[in-house]
Amino acid sequence: MAEHRTMQRGALLDAARSLLSEGGTEALTFPALAERTGLARSSVYEYFRSRAAVVEELCEVDFPVWAAEVESAMEAAPTPEGKVEAYVRSQLALVGDQRHRAVVAISSSELDAGAREKIRAAHGGLVAMIVEALDALGHEQPRMAAMLLQGVVDAAVRRIELGAPEDPSAITEAAVGMALRGVCG
Repeated sequence: MAEHRTMQRGALLDAARSLLSEGGTEALTFPALAERTGLARSSVYEYFRSRAAVVEELCEVDFPVWAAEVESAMEAAPTPEGKVEAYVRSQLALVGDQRHRAVVAISSSELDAGAREKIRAAHGGLVAMIVEALDALGHEQPRMAAMLLQGVVDAAVRRIELGAPEDPSAITEAAVGMALRGVCG
């Protein structure tokens, strides 16, 4: 019985990822989850009390996995420049991944404090690593630079997600170039 509940919970989370990646947070509704999974709407409420609870669980499950992928790419880079490049490239490489699309949709939505805290915790390790790399590069304000760098990554993610006329690899190269050399590079 417990295994069956775990499978249904997993199916609901998969359906939530699909809905988020297809239509953003507005698409994530209990009727849509019920339809995608073949469960009765009342059954969805047995697993999650609200939309926020679905989002919070996705944050708990997906953010750490996503953050670990970025972190391992950064750890493999031998230089501070390489770490900055890995930070940008690995996030943009995940754009096509459904989990990443769900993460982006979640990040741009109205979240309750619990979900926001989980996202902050997952991002915290990444931010610490990129701050360290920027500090090693001699940046005077590495924490502020880290926030601006994430802004470049977020803009590149949106550009790829929206199907911009440029090839995703060209967007990635531009973002890496901006991260390493600024706009004058």
